[in-house]
Amino acid sequence: MRNPRDFGKPLAVGAPEPLLDVPFKPSRMIHFLDASNDKMVAKVPDIARKTDILLGNLEDAVPVDRKEAAREGLIRVGREFDLGETQLWTRVNSLDSPWVLDDLLRLVGEIGDRLDVIMVPKVEGAWDIHYVDRLLAQLEAKHGVQKPILVHAILETSLGVANLEEIAAASPRMQGMSFGPADLAASRRMKTTRVGGGHPGYVVIADPSEDGGPRATAQQDLWHYSIGRMVDACTATGILPFYGPFGDISDDLGCEAQFRAAFLMGCVGAWSLHPRQIEIAKRVFSPDPDEVRFAKRVIEAIPDGRGVHMLDGKMQDDATWKQCQVMVHLAELLAQKDPELAEAYGFVTTTGS
Repeated sequence: MRNPRDFGKPLAVGAPEPLLDVPFKPSRMIHFLDASNDKMVAKVPDIARKTDILLGNLEDAVPVDRKEAAREGLIRVGREFDLGETQLWTRVNSLDSPWVLDDLLRLVGEIGDRLDVIMVPKVEGAWDIHYVDRLLAQLEAKHGVQKPILVHAILETSLGVANLEEIAAASPRMQGMSFGPADLAASRRMKTTRVGGGHPGYVVIADPSEDGGPRATAQQDLWHYSIGRMVDACTATGILPFYGPFGDISDDLGCEAQFRAAFLMGCVGAWSLHPRQIEIAKRVFSPDPDEVRFAKRVIEAIPDGRGVHMLDGKMQDDATWKQCQVMVHLAELLAQKDPELAEAYGFVTTTGS
């Protein structure tokens, strides 16, 4: 077991000191970019203005014959484009692939100071994070990278979910986790071909009625338990939980329902696979203005969080005060980036001349 005091020390001589607090910027959507597609790369400046996180994808959905082109395209994005406040991430190939080593060597060496986070797919245990952690430290030292590149794990196998608490605590380089329902479904031998969302066969059914009429059913959430565990592991270690992909691009309502369930459970964002999902994620993972305004009233009524108060017929105490702090802090963060949200939340101030 690694000495906890060593978590604050670099794993390689000359590497930057680890971050002991994960930076939290707006993270409502991780938008996937196939950088092997020149037409998509040309749209990067416009896409970056709309997204919180832009991720150059090198793994799944990138054919074998375009792996190197995707890597070169991402390097071009890191070198040539000003993304403003938008974070630049990448999803490298899986650790058992023949491409991942070149992914890490090239990206850290050429755009290491531009990359915020490296997403590692199919993480199965703390040992995967330890490998990437040490290698990144060595590469950062070699190339003079000034800030540590953080690591984001995707939970895509039953073993990864079984070990998610150890994964979350494996390194100070850990930024967060994403939930990968498609690969996880295959790993668990689940009988679904859907990428995220519910399933019409996964239901509860009402008891038989006396008249023998139709019995009501309600579709259940296949992923509730595992997402709850992920959120707990992440918040317990100070890292950030994300929902992953919703594969049916045409089903806006289903996508919004899945994203909203994840948001209410504590996820800070989700993946967007198509531009239409950017707006869904932006809407869902931004707190409702009415709730923000109510939360502000609670904080104003009990600024120190002590005692029991009644507000609009609802009891407010230390626990609800903490809930309101979560809501208002997130709203304040998003308002700094989005003037429309700032106005909706009531954070806009006017100054006299």
